[in-house]
Amino acid sequence: MSFFEDLAARIEAADSVVSVGLDPDLDRLPESVQDADLPRWAFNRRVIDATHEHAAVFKPNAAFYEDADGWRALRETVAYAHGKGVPVLLDAKRADIGNTARQYAEILEYVDAITVNPYLGEDALQPFLSQSEAGVFVLCRTSNPGGMDFQHLELAAYDRRLYEHVAERAADWNDEYGNVGLVVGATAPDELEAIRERVPELPFLVPGVGAQGGDAEAAVEYGLNDDGVGLVNSTRGIIFAGEHSPEWAAAAGDAARTLRERLNQYR
Repeated sequence: MSFFEDLAARIEAADSVVSVGLDPDLDRLPESVQDADLPRWAFNRRVIDATHEHAAVFKPNAAFYEDADGWRALRETVAYAHGKGVPVLLDAKRADIGNTARQYAEILEYVDAITVNPYLGEDALQPFLSQSEAGVFVLCRTSNPGGMDFQHLELAAYDRRLYEHVAERAADWNDEYGNVGLVVGATAPDELEAIRERVPELPFLVPGVGAQGGDAEAAVEYGLNDDGVGLVNSTRGIIFAGEHSPEWAAAAGDAARTLRERLNQYR
């Protein structure tokens, strides 16, 4: 089965479109895990235990694992999530040319999907796209304020903005490879709606609903395709919901459940 087929099955089984971000910032980990052999793994394990019933996917960000112990923690995290029946989407925003892109794409031997940067064009993404069982989420309209710097530029030759052009190119890649989604932030609901109108078939990964305060209703209405497949991510709003409490893991579970219920109001 392809990633998006697996994801559709997981969404139905969990009755959830929640993506739980796993970004174990070492400066924010609770004291109860700081003395563990792999603190990030110890933290993630507790979070997964508390949230997996409410999660459609787990989304670790590669930036929090880019050292020797971090990669060990990531491998343990992925295996544990899979043991709970939950797919893993690595938020890595990769892309490069030639051998470098092929090396980056080898991570798809371990995770189920990945985010990629379209700036270098199709040939830089081909090593990811060619792995038909994997999901490839292309950055389109990101949730950060600086996304306006380039993504909103008007392309006179195409009579559209850059992010709209990215969406349509991604739809072309999906026609060829069948495994493409988009990253579109919930903090820009008007753009989210406009992109959905252009590419009704693509699943979206919608960040920005948690700590960034994005529009949850728009995230569901426009983030899911006609088959109800898509993801709405929260990271800090879940994993650090009980940051200063000894019951931090339970608080993460409560936050994931609350977000699932909130999003399901609009499904």
